[in-house]
Amino acid sequence: MNKQIKKIAIVGPESTGKSTIAQQLAKHYQTLWVPEYARYYCAALTNPCNLQDEVNMYHGQLALEESILAIAEKDLIFCDTTFITVKVWSDEVFGNTPEIVLNALPLHTYDLYLLMDIDLPWQEDPLRDFPHKREHFMQVWHQELQNLTANYVVINGTEERLSNAIAAVASFLKEQ
Repeated sequence: MNKQIKKIAIVGPESTGKSTIAQQLAKHYQTLWVPEYARYYCAALTNPCNLQDEVNMYHGQLALEESILAIAEKDLIFCDTTFITVKVWSDEVFGNTPEIVLNALPLHTYDLYLLMDIDLPWQEDPLRDFPHKREHFMQVWHQELQNLTANYVVINGTEERLSNAIAAVASFLKEQ
């Protein structure tokens, strides 16, 4: 790939509008977005998720992102979460993260992270697990992004959430 594509990751706790914002930003900037692989993977599980499933989701998210990058015609894409989610969930549910994920985290970076705030009402979904731990996960996400020395902006607001995200992206692109 000879063109440098800027990758903006939409991350955060459950039920914070990540998928919606990723799609809306892609539409606004007329570019592609990478869906969250884990959503499709988990929807197809017939047994409780285990650590091998987390590794599979890591590989799947990377493969999906690479496939979108390969067909991108613009120099910007949006990613509906990243495999940092695998670390967050593995640590929370299993007490540790697979080494393959830990080793890849500092090597697979994004140009900007939009951390979705927990100020939206909780939306029930069979794939969501922790409605009462939103504050905890918000702190976890801050810590994970700080550990990566990531360039990130918290996006909040209900009606103005999209305009806040567009403003953050516009500010980032202006600096480039």
